[in-house]
Amino acid sequence: MTKFNDLPLLETILKNIQEAGYDTPTPIQAQSIPPLCEGKDLLGIAQTGTGKTAAFTLPMLQKLSGRDFSLTPKEPRSLILAPTRELASQIKEQIDKYGKDLKLKSAVIFGGVGQANQVNALRGGLDILIATPGRLLDLMNQGFCKLSRVEIFVLDEADRMLDMGFIHDIKKVISHLPEKKQTMLFSATMPNEIVGIANRILKNPVRVEVTPPSSTVERIDQRVIFCQKAHKYQLLRKVLQDEGVELTLVFTRTKHGANKIVDYLNAHQIKASAIHGNKSQSAREAALENFKSGAIKVLIATDIAARGIDVQGVSHVVNFDMPVDAESYVHRIGRTARAGKDGDAISFCDETEREALSRVQKLIGLKLPVETFVGVAEKSVQDTRPPRPYRDPRAKPKAKTDQRQQSKLAAPVGQKPQQQPKKEDKSKVGYKFRNKK
Repeated sequence: MTKFNDLPLLETILKNIQEAGYDTPTPIQAQSIPPLCEGKDLLGIAQTGTGKTAAFTLPMLQKLSGRDFSLTPKEPRSLILAPTRELASQIKEQIDKYGKDLKLKSAVIFGGVGQANQVNALRGGLDILIATPGRLLDLMNQGFCKLSRVEIFVLDEADRMLDMGFIHDIKKVISHLPEKKQTMLFSATMPNEIVGIANRILKNPVRVEVTPPSSTVERIDQRVIFCQKAHKYQLLRKVLQDEGVELTLVFTRTKHGANKIVDYLNAHQIKASAIHGNKSQSAREAALENFKSGAIKVLIATDIAARGIDVQGVSHVVNFDMPVDAESYVHRIGRTARAGKDGDAISFCDETEREALSRVQKLIGLKLPVETFVGVAEKSVQDTRPPRPYRDPRAKPKAKTDQRQQSKLAAPVGQKPQQQPKKEDKSKVGYKFRNKK
């Protein structure tokens, strides 16, 4: 079995890998690192959780180290393009971890936050730039970033870029890159448009495919639970309480749905947070950090926001809603059973989602075991809030009364109402004063 010490990596990088607690590369790392260290282009077909981030960051650090010249402001030496803020941030963390003591400058840029710090980082010159497409193009249009000196280009999670509608942004970015460079493209699946981009930007690439496309991890215990839509909240609570879970990642189809699940769980004393596109960057980072540290045991996420979540120790993945796109099922359950551990994937399926379940089973080539859950009526989260006071719709609205009328109404019988002092008109006083003078 190949060890990291057998790979053509610098001693400093090997030391950092060892300090991180790794000694054996994953299949995609063992197959990708040698050709990338030789400067070849690479097409990597790999699912989430296979170690592909280290597969391209380690050779990149190797090639960019030993710089004996000054960096050019606004012109990074390498570019990693990622679909989401979370994935971009996690790539930056790995670069910082494995690139310690190499004296390389790196920065991550994405939308949803102010651009001042990002612009300052670009002005200082960078060895490695990690970016999401939208913010990168925005800064390029403002003249803060140029890609003419890029030596290494990585397009990560290419199929998710396509799903998120970034395909045109990717093509714009590619048009600004120099002809001579090393290029790597990683994708879990290869739709036709991604094949077209790969053919355009890769030159005689080495192809690494560690698992068949869209296959699911064998160490995951997968099952489906049929239930009514209204009973899914109750079923989720039962799963979280009965399964002896450690960390659970719950997937929902919509942002609003994610918030409703959090409200329900918190109302039943189960700490949970949501992560989706409507959350601020600071809120998303706080939720992810609390989940990593174990401060909360349940994280609710949408498919797009979850891309890039790399948390060790996720024991359960729950599909609260069946994914519309069957391939998203593979990405979802790939969040568990990492680093050689086992995991559980539980999918809730109501009467309207049977077709989506059929698509998933057809894609993965498995018929999933089925259970049935029958819930009971219970109060919703809204029902636990204090009721509003009843107002008769036929009742006429109360007429507004001024302060003088109120004092008349309040005066005792037989007494004159207390007169309110007249307000002095300062403008008239000033006028008389000026006339006197």
